[in-house]
Amino acid sequence: MNKYRSLYNTTLSLFSNLLLVTGCFIVCRLVFYWENHAMYEDMTTGKMLKILNGGLLFDISAILYTNLLYVALMLIPLHFKEGKLYQQIAKGIFVVTNFVIIAMNLMDTVYFQYTNRRTTATVFSEFSHENNLGTIFGTELINHWYLTLLAIAFGYILFRFYRKPAQCKIYNLPLYYLVHTATLALLIMPCIWGLRGGIGYQVRPITISNANQYVEKPLEAAIVLNTPFSIYRTFGKKTFVNPNYFKDDQRAEMLKLYSPLHVPADTVKFKPLNVVLFILESFGRENSGLLNPDLDNGTYKGYTPFLDSLMTQGLTYQYAFANGRKSIDGMPSALSGIPMFIEPYFLTPSSLNTVSSFAGELRKKGYYTAFFHGAQNGSMGFEAYARTSGFMDYFGRTEFNNDKYYDGTWGIWDEEFFQFYASKLSTFKQPFATGLFSLSSHHPFHVPERYEGVFPKGTAPVHQCIGYSDHALKLFFERVKNEPWFDNTLFVFTPDHANPGYHPEYTTTQGVFSIPLLFYQHNSNLKGFVNAIGQQIDIMPTVLSYLGYDQPYISFGCDLLTTPPEETFAVNYINGIYQFFKGDYLLQFDGRNVVGMYQFKTDRMLENNLMGKVPEQAAMENELKSIIQQYMERMNADELVVK
Repeated sequence: MNKYRSLYNTTLSLFSNLLLVTGCFIVCRLVFYWENHAMYEDMTTGKMLKILNGGLLFDISAILYTNLLYVALMLIPLHFKEGKLYQQIAKGIFVVTNFVIIAMNLMDTVYFQYTNRRTTATVFSEFSHENNLGTIFGTELINHWYLTLLAIAFGYILFRFYRKPAQCKIYNLPLYYLVHTATLALLIMPCIWGLRGGIGYQVRPITISNANQYVEKPLEAAIVLNTPFSIYRTFGKKTFVNPNYFKDDQRAEMLKLYSPLHVPADTVKFKPLNVVLFILESFGRENSGLLNPDLDNGTYKGYTPFLDSLMTQGLTYQYAFANGRKSIDGMPSALSGIPMFIEPYFLTPSSLNTVSSFAGELRKKGYYTAFFHGAQNGSMGFEAYARTSGFMDYFGRTEFNNDKYYDGTWGIWDEEFFQFYASKLSTFKQPFATGLFSLSSHHPFHVPERYEGVFPKGTAPVHQCIGYSDHALKLFFERVKNEPWFDNTLFVFTPDHANPGYHPEYTTTQGVFSIPLLFYQHNSNLKGFVNAIGQQIDIMPTVLSYLGYDQPYISFGCDLLTTPPEETFAVNYINGIYQFFKGDYLLQFDGRNVVGMYQFKTDRMLENNLMGKVPEQAAMENELKSIIQQYMERMNADELVVK
């Protein structure tokens, strides 16, 4: 029998080694679930088995994409592949490439806690201009030392248990070439099926959204997926594709359902108030004691006492939502009324579109506009977006010009940078429109030494940082409350996104987007605790409405001041699912079909799926389709401003 070993030697080794990687991927999936189990408290054995079964399709696809070169090297019908040097090179390629993708899986196990989605190809653009990644990665390698050791163990397993074809003599060269050519021909189609995720020409290649067919909730799709697959499937792909829910002869119907074009009434009267927008890093709704009177049996105090005090004096929305899960989603949403669909707007080709913001519109009225962020200038693309959207000047770490207050990772501590902001505002000619993006409540979650132990540690590392930034905000207001411009200023507060949740209701696909949203002007009638839906993309139209802005503009949000509470809505996107909040309901839509319908105000854990059981579903689905289609059309046609 050994005489004919060369006829199946390399093929058998190939299958054995690919199975080895598949086993590693399955373990990675279990580790992913274990590390993030707080997000999946209702997981059952039956659900996990279904997830593991579905995940195998995505694993096979990712493994085959990663190992295309290795598979070709092992299947090529040339006899010199049996040589020792050739096989050593093949082993090196196999071990290195598969170790990299396994490490990517393990890293995303941690990163998922902040994004609630698998990392996609845009990650290479997202952090392309950061110079602090070494510090961040180093910190995480230490904090998650067990995952670091596991990665090393996987590398050892790949190297140690790699099956190298045994050296054997080829006795019949023509037969060797015949068998190996036939083997290659026979395996081409199974490889294609594995890459596509199914058998047959009629099967479309699986994408990220296909993971939802194996789960009950969109957050669970992240367990089904793996990070290499998510990157491969999004690399070089067109982000915004027109779904054509409404044909050309149905455009009137589509625009009746929804339009992002805001046309002010002829009767509006402009009042040139200043605008100050605070985008507060990770200030999710869970941090507020005021917004969570029922948490911890009514004993919950939260970590934002000053922001809570402002919310009792301004206009606050009970059900407010972020339109994305990353910092780079927060700026387009809050400044320009652009939600995150599919991928962060910053990281798509559409970021080259002409775009405006409330500041850009107010420049037309003679406003001075400026944006502030204490990180290194250019970080995260914030400066570029601020200038693109209409801010005349940008103030970052460079303009602050004192690294005595540098936090060692991201930028200037919030307290000192907020004071810098206050001093600059007092030098600006009125009216002005400005924004500030805070940074101290960000990973790696440190506070200045003098504040260690001052703020509650809470249940997560971010909590004392939230307390510190809230204190910095208090000191800012103490600084500016007597300034001559203060009473003539509209203040707006929103986070960039919510922080990772601790309480179960903040780990659902509703909870991970829940935020505070506040509009405040001292000694004004802008007051009340509104039992309605609001979202980040409502900021631009609401600000412009409050000022009586009289020009048309584009924003995908609502004017909360004039839109009836029952008509306001919120949209966001997670793991291939669009979420649409309106009235009492949350509708979940995968781009083709409704997959969930929940009475989110009372069913906070989203346990009772009412899909197909409530009359509001059809109208909500059509309105969401109109929003999606107009978003895609305008992105692709560069129609984000009135021309």
